[in-house]
Parts: sequence; C-alpha cells; structure tokens
Amino acid sequence: MRLANLGGHPVLVDGDRAADIAVASENRFPADPMALLERWDELTDWAGSGLKRDAYDIPVDPDALGAPVPRPRQVFAVALNYPPHAAEAGFTPPDDPLVFTKFPTCITGPRTTVELPAGKVDWEVELVAVVGRHTHHVSEDRAWESVAGLTIGQDISERVVQAAGKPAQFSLGKSFPGFGPTGPVLVTPDEFADPDDLEIAGILNGDVVQQDRTKSMIFPVPELIARLSAIVPLLPGDVIFTGTPAGVGNRMNPPRYLTEGDELVSRISGIGEIRQHFRGPTG
Repeated sequence: MRLANLGGHPVLVDGDRAADIAVASENRFPADPMALLERWDELTDWAGSGLKRDAYDIPVDPDALGAPVPRPRQVFAVALNYPPHAAEAGFTPPDDPLVFTKFPTCITGPRTTVELPAGKVDWEVELVAVVGRHTHHVSEDRAWESVAGLTIGQDISERVVQAAGKPAQFSLGKSFPGFGPTGPVLVTPDEFADPDDLEIAGILNGDVVQQDRTKSMIFPVPELIARLSAIVPLLPGDVIFTGTPAGVGNRMNPPRYLTEGDELVSRISGIGEIRQHFRGPTG
C-alpha cells in the first residue's frame, strides 16, 4: 500500500492516480492523515480487500503532495548510523544509537523551497520509518509489525547552531522551518522485497553526493524501534529519521554548503524522490 497526503487529504496511490480514502470508504475513515494513522490496522485490512479501479479517479500532482505524516507528535533522529559516515566525521561506529530530535514544526512535504538561514546549511538524505501502532517494549523480531511504512526524508542541518555549546546539542540546528522534508509517499513494508535493503541516494545539482544501501546501517529499523520503545512509548504517526550515508557537505574538502539556487534530490528505491530548492533570506 502506498499512502500519500494530497492537498491535505489522505489518499491511496496507484501509479499516477489516487483514491481519496474518506470518499472511497464512504466516510468510514477520517479525512485527516493523523487521525487515519490512529486506525492503521483497520485501514490496512480495508485497503487489502481491494478497491475498484474507478476509485482511483484523482490525478497525482507531485507539487500538491504534502508530508505523509504532517503533524507527528514525536520526531526521532539517529546520528552516525552508517559506518562510512561515522568515519568521514572522525568517529568510530557507536555501540548504541545516538538519538536526537527534530522539532515537529520543521516537517514539510516532498517538493519545497527552503529559505536558508545564516550559517552553514548541509544535506543528509535519510530513510524515515513511521510508527503505525502504540508501541512500548517491543522485541526486535516483532518491531516491523509496529511500522506503518517507510518514506524519504532530508535531515537538513545548519552546522553552526548544531555545533554550538559544550557539549553540542543538535536539535535546534536541525529544526529551522523546512528542515524536515518528507515524502512523496508512505510505503508499507510488505511492498518491498526486503525493507532492510534499499538503495538510497542524494543528488545535488545533478551530481550524486550520497549513495549507499540501507542494509549498511549499524542499527537497522527493527533495532531502532526496539531500542527506542524500550524507553519511550511510540505513538501512531511518530517519525524516525534513521541516519545518513557518507557524503555530507561539511566533510568535503573543501566543505560545500547549500546556497541559493541549489537543487537537492533525495531518492530511495521503491519509494520515489523528494526535491528541494533553496533561496536566501527574504527579510
């Protein structure tokens, strides 16, 4: 199942057509994406029964897509989760997940224009897991059952604010407006041959700057779900940015940061792509 937020309404996507869930279900399900996630099991059972082809009567305009999960209550993020990225940052791979937060107001949709704040703004393409069930103390071997689906995210980061203080704290530098684009769709794990092994890439102005496979992650999605839920109750619609591969701008020689006019494309196999453009401050 491929779920999207089209013009603020949750839809099922098949190719370039979509079915409005509230309409197709005769208002059995709500027209709010967040309320829908509270009924994820019921939704998947209903969708699995099959919709008639004529229910997919809405053309999908990529520019009209919003964040699949527009108002998450909790947004988790993981640092140094790919060994080559840990190495380029000058660290050994961690023994435990290094978890921080992105504040929810930074979450936006898949095609956006981001206003660059002062400082040094960097890119980090990431696989994003979305929680579909109330989850606490789940075991790793059952953790995929808690995942509603996977989507693409960019953990856009302003490195000056991120590194400020001793010790540094990450969350503010990663939470400027527009610094959490996600989408274009939420794809259920059963849609993938192997949800633990997806190709991930970041492309800046047509040049591939990041490329890896998610099987390279030190802590894969099930382990992250188990580790987080051992401490924090996870709620439907919670978002987990799972870490970025090597190739971020501040580790280039010389460093390369985002500037006005840049185009950043983030791709993951089986999900699609998101696309960001950048402009300087307006005021």
